[in-house]
Amino acid sequence: MSVVTITYLEMTSAAELRPRFCADSRFGVREAVVRQWHLNRFLYSLVGGSWEWTDKQSWSDEQWQSYVHSDGLRTFLAFFEGAIAGYYELRRDEMAAVEIAYFGLAPEFIGRGFGGALLTDALQRAWAWDARRVWVHTCTRDHPAAVKNYQARGMVVYDVKEA
Repeated sequence: MSVVTITYLEMTSAAELRPRFCADSRFGVREAVVRQWHLNRFLYSLVGGSWEWTDKQSWSDEQWQSYVHSDGLRTFLAFFEGAIAGYYELRRDEMAAVEIAYFGLAPEFIGRGFGGALLTDALQRAWAWDARRVWVHTCTRDHPAAVKNYQARGMVVYDVKEA
């Protein structure tokens, strides 16, 4: 088994955000206000399947329900011409730190310039949620441009670990 490098990034002020927007009006992001644990499980597989996301693969229906119905979790979907282009989840803790818990594009939409716009949306919504800090972790099993995208939006590496 190969070594996985985990990179932790953060943003400590909304003023650090360097936004990137999508000029294509067919692309948009909406919050899934009605909580549906089946949807989150589907999105996890849709986006994470290409990157070997395994941490929730063995979860029971009850675990998914508990996770999705947590008060500190919000789910957002990106759409392009009605198709799901990607998603992200924001998770807020008691200290008002907001984690971008999951983030990514569906395979058909990688390389089309949507990643920067989706991350901009995630960061703006995290700060609008009264965050004191926004953070994320990514690893060498994620898209090779993940760290670059986070840094391009203004996030800074604060830790790197190997597992």
